[in-house]
Amino acid sequence: MSDIRKIIIDDTEVEVEGAMTLIQACEEAGVEIPRFCYHERLTIAGNCRMCLVEVVGGPPKPAASCAMQVRDLRPGPEGQPPVIKTNSPMVKKAREGVMEFLLINHPLDCPICDQGGECDLQDQAMAYGVDFSRYREPKRATDDLDLGPLVETHMTRCISCTRCVRFTTEVAGITQMGQTGRGEDAEITSYLGETLDSNLQGNIIDLCPVGALVSKPYAFTARPWELTKTESIDVMDALGSNIRVDTKGREVMRLLPRNHDGVNEEWISDKTRFVWDGLRRQRLDTPYIRENGKLRPATWPEALSAAARAMEGKSVAGLVGDLAPVEAAFALKQLIEAKGGVVECRTDGAKLPLGNRSAYVGTARIEDLDAASAVIIIGANPVAEAPVLNARIRKAWTKGADVSLIGDAVDLTYPYTHLGSDRAALAALAKTAKTLQGKQAIVVLGMGALREADGAAVLGHAMALCQAADAKLLVLHTAAARVGALDIGAANDGGMDAVAKAEVIYNLGADEIEIAAGPVVIYQGSHGDRGAHRADIILPGAAYTEESGLFVNTEGRPQLAHRAGFAPGQAKENWAILRALSAETGAQLGYDSLAQLRTALVAAVPHLAQVDQVADNAWQPVEAGALGKASFQYAVKDFYLSNPIARASALMAELSANAKARNAPPVAAE
Repeated sequence: MSDIRKIIIDDTEVEVEGAMTLIQACEEAGVEIPRFCYHERLTIAGNCRMCLVEVVGGPPKPAASCAMQVRDLRPGPEGQPPVIKTNSPMVKKAREGVMEFLLINHPLDCPICDQGGECDLQDQAMAYGVDFSRYREPKRATDDLDLGPLVETHMTRCISCTRCVRFTTEVAGITQMGQTGRGEDAEITSYLGETLDSNLQGNIIDLCPVGALVSKPYAFTARPWELTKTESIDVMDALGSNIRVDTKGREVMRLLPRNHDGVNEEWISDKTRFVWDGLRRQRLDTPYIRENGKLRPATWPEALSAAARAMEGKSVAGLVGDLAPVEAAFALKQLIEAKGGVVECRTDGAKLPLGNRSAYVGTARIEDLDAASAVIIIGANPVAEAPVLNARIRKAWTKGADVSLIGDAVDLTYPYTHLGSDRAALAALAKTAKTLQGKQAIVVLGMGALREADGAAVLGHAMALCQAADAKLLVLHTAAARVGALDIGAANDGGMDAVAKAEVIYNLGADEIEIAAGPVVIYQGSHGDRGAHRADIILPGAAYTEESGLFVNTEGRPQLAHRAGFAPGQAKENWAILRALSAETGAQLGYDSLAQLRTALVAAVPHLAQVDQVADNAWQPVEAGALGKASFQYAVKDFYLSNPIARASALMAELSANAKARNAPPVAAE
């Protein structure tokens, strides 16, 4: 039952929930309250005191608005609504006092601080600071921490807001950070000087309201006012996190999260945040043709006519890679099918049925996890496959949800019930499914469970489990392009076996597979990775930050990635290359612009027009066939090196090596 209360904030009467804090009520009324320690996704610390407000008729001192609820306010003597003042002389004096205390020990690093220009303390000091200091003693200094290769620390600037401690403990699920000492000896530190061991640690850079925690790879490369900001979508996993791409000229300088409550809240994984150096290295920027066993640079007309000649009169097949936008996959499908060929996007062999959206997407939304009281993970390791989704499952666990795992035991950052590692555990769980009824259960099914020979049977059993338990299904994909490609039907009944029989394979950025010797391979992609090494003709394409494209995430939500920069050298947009090639092959595609292509795409698949909306999928169970005996293997072996952009990044290689060293068993000295 809702508890609506009337309160008066700065002479404006508003109705708000009684459970709201005063700082939230003020935001509802359109009044901004300054804050350093308060963050709506973290627990309340109430230790910076910047958010002080005056409660009329209350105590004769200002109250911390982040720690006081609306229901704690007393009405006036004749039952009038409680009155809050946010700009009275008492409040102004209190905030100026707090600011003076904060600045007593804060160093004057603004000209050389990486946070300059986007620093909360700078902004608040402009509003509430004074133009002189009454403090004459030396400022306190503290040692910097070594948190690893991602987060650079300048702990003398720290104002002890504890946001980083609360984030790492509550959201990321690690316990390395904390505060020691009291009074002027208090400092944020890491346990025994450990570096942070989390795939989400970069988020503390965004959370830090001062320059104490900044991005190590980005440090001293640009100022915020030099950057062009573009809203886009991440493709490092299938979650479709909302990101902002900051560019300086042609170069991507950094990637930051955008808030989207339904997808990533306001967190992104470290791979998403720091992979940008991989966009500069090992790029394909000119077409190549293999002659006498060696690749030589070629012009576009040469390469396109060579590709057209290679396809002429031959059986052809198309492969859709993990990072291809829907438009490119759609153009490839039309081009290859016009030549009588087949296309396939399930390059890892996942047994996902065509045309059955409830089987390859599921029926659950990501935000349904917030209200779930039981989560069953089958053949997935969300820490490596989608760290932000794992944080969402952790949030459900903190609210009391029971989490169960079928698959090898791994550290998921929260306790769970390990039901077993093999197919027998799935069959046994199906027998007790009735006990889950009424629990708002969600089954998270990973790609690792669907890639083996009995993948279709595993899918059938998982869907039968959902039906018996009245649970929702969330298929956790690992490839950003997979759901969109399945939506447009870029798959065939023969799967990868049908592709292997073709004389010519058109590879659209599929770098996770080995193509056997024999067929002619035309490779279109952005990086010189496995696919380019095997290719006979290379057509350089744009990366995800260099073209506008549609991506459908793991829950079936279409989202638009916008172009933030231009591809290097002679590289072109992916759909444009396919359109140009179609003219050479004599089967010209019927569009000359991206807008025309999208019109054709939406005509073929109408739900792709509903950007940022999750369509409801009609439930179509898959037959639960005979299960094999094997244990479930996880789809992502190395979180940091899962795609060609990440493999081109020097930083991702360092992080991968660090993770291997950390997980290696200790060896005693002889």
